[in-house]
Amino acid sequence: SAIRLGTLVTSATFRLPGPLAVQVAGVDQMSGGRVELGLGAGWFEAEHTAYGIPFPPLGERFDRLEEQLAVITGMWATEPGATFSHDGPHYPVADSPALAKPTQSGGVPIIIGGGGARRTPALAIRYAAEFNAPFTPADEAGRLFERVRGAARDAGRDPSSLTYSAAQVVCLGKDDATLRRRAEAIGRDLDELRQNGLTGSTDEIVDRLGTFAEAGAERVYLQVLDLADLDHLADIADGVLPQLT
Repeated sequence: SAIRLGTLVTSATFRLPGPLAVQVAGVDQMSGGRVELGLGAGWFEAEHTAYGIPFPPLGERFDRLEEQLAVITGMWATEPGATFSHDGPHYPVADSPALAKPTQSGGVPIIIGGGGARRTPALAIRYAAEFNAPFTPADEAGRLFERVRGAARDAGRDPSSLTYSAAQVVCLGKDDATLRRRAEAIGRDLDELRQNGLTGSTDEIVDRLGTFAEAGAERVYLQVLDLADLDHLADIADGVLPQLT
């Protein structure tokens, strides 16, 4: 299969970086090198408190994200037979065998995204293969892409070495009744979703996707929130995808 597997994104507050590096590498091996790791600082406090996970201040969450990225990429880059150590305030690592290794040369591609003006671009440039602009209008996504491109140039990295992507909630329907039913199923107001998602007929969604391409997006992730509505997936596959190839 050529289907890619991964997260967009998992929070650095949810897991320890050493076991996460091993788990992701293991799935990469089992899938024949098809994994991508989206990793973020975490933003939604309720999903932490719902499971008893501490939700530290924003600065600490970014510190933990940066340190996790250093540990994960460091473990993947450690040669077989060597050990990896890391002296950090949150995740000290001593003499790890750093196994297993990803199948993909250079390690599993890392996705970093968000609207942060300083630390997010810096982390993307240092660690990521892809920068994602999540759930923003196309014009704002374009501004985020350009910010990262500028930061890459300043840091001496070729901006074209990054993939630029966007993520949007999708709600496809041939009529207002279908759209309203699908919006209500995910707890969203249809009028609001028209403003803040890919919502409408097949042609309307294709046109909206075009605005993201014009803004510089090379890849767009469509978030389908009602996983029980398999007809929705079929409508996207039958109506939208043929117009994008």
